[in-house]
Amino acid sequence: MNKTLHVALIQSHLAWENPIHNRKMFAQKIEAITQDVDLIILPEMFTTGFTMNASEIAEVMQGETVQWLKKFSKTKNCAIAGSIIIEEEGKYYNRFIFMIPDGKCRTYDKHQLFTLAKEQEVFTAGQEEIIIEYKGWKIKPQVCYDLRFPVWARNTARYDMLLYVASWPKLRINAWDTLLKARAIENMSYCIGVNRIGLDGKGYEYNGHSAVYDVLGHSVIEEEPIERETILYATLDKSHIEKVRGKLPFLEDRDNFELC
Repeated sequence: MNKTLHVALIQSHLAWENPIHNRKMFAQKIEAITQDVDLIILPEMFTTGFTMNASEIAEVMQGETVQWLKKFSKTKNCAIAGSIIIEEEGKYYNRFIFMIPDGKCRTYDKHQLFTLAKEQEVFTAGQEEIIIEYKGWKIKPQVCYDLRFPVWARNTARYDMLLYVASWPKLRINAWDTLLKARAIENMSYCIGVNRIGLDGKGYEYNGHSAVYDVLGHSVIEEEPIERETILYATLDKSHIEKVRGKLPFLEDRDNFELC
């Protein structure tokens, strides 16, 4: 079990509906990471941008991007996470993939589909809550719009980290900043959010603000908010979680209900 977890957040522009370009771009960024890290995190739909054109660019779990993730996870000897568009049995999913160096992965399908963009008309919502156990850490993956729904993130499994990948627009960035911090505080866990920057093919602008918050809602990254293309690094400490939860046992006072 690792008492500390070293993470790298890649905040980047995405080429619209161009998986080949985006894989090449992220390959260069991943190869440029010289620090020893346990986890590299990419944004939502990191190969395409947030598009509803799933029928034209969806991949399968045996496809190029999953193989690409396997290659770089093994090469860098760390986990790599992000979401892509997956087709499975005639349905499309906005699927979060958490790849580890041995080639195995855990997946989570975005639950709260973004009705403002009619995501629910194209994609199928995931119904399963997932906890990923990695190096002694319990990680709960979420995707973008999931952030607005605290019940779906509720810490009933005593996880250590909430992990959001997103394409969250500049127009509503205040909600992103506020809710990431709130999710950390109310769930007494680390909360990481990785967002993209730049313009997409629909003309929407994204300005990053990727962040890491500790159990008390304090930023782990000194410089914020960050609106440029960059790689951010943070070290998470399990002893911080244990100390704060031991002193402030707020999770024990939560209401006793379960999702149906």
